[in-house]
Amino acid sequence: MEKSLVINPDKCTGCLQCELACSYENEGVFNPSKSRIKVFTFHQEGRFVPYTCTQCSDAWCQQACPVDAISLNPITGAKVVNDNNCVGCKVCTISCPFGTINYNHSTGKVIKCDLCDGDPKCVSACPTQAITYVDADQTGMEKMRQWATQTDNSPSTNA
Repeated sequence: MEKSLVINPDKCTGCLQCELACSYENEGVFNPSKSRIKVFTFHQEGRFVPYTCTQCSDAWCQQACPVDAISLNPITGAKVVNDNNCVGCKVCTISCPFGTINYNHSTGKVIKCDLCDGDPKCVSACPTQAITYVDADQTGMEKMRQWATQTDNSPSTNA
């Protein structure tokens, strides 16, 4: 069963517990700048939106990597960076249209969400359940795929 992270920004309080849990799990430090999930703040609106890698089926980061350092975890479906192969060229960071793969200055390698091997720590750390990890069929993924394959995806212009 394929699972996906689902983010509900309406429930996010901006507490950054997801960022802290992620950085601790992956880097051994509580440092949001080393997190693979980020919380974007809309200051004027007082709103917060967590975002991370969507694990694209045709992952541009994976296709762009000149040394094949990004591979598919067949169990979780995550695109995972192999640090032993990564040369830190950052081509993958440029290719990602969502900006969810980043360069880690302390290691000279790139970092991205790997779904914590199927147990995402951001999910268990979120006190409001703004981030959940559910069966991909519950995410509306099929509906999004159908929309993505339409030939005319232009927004309506109701004035």
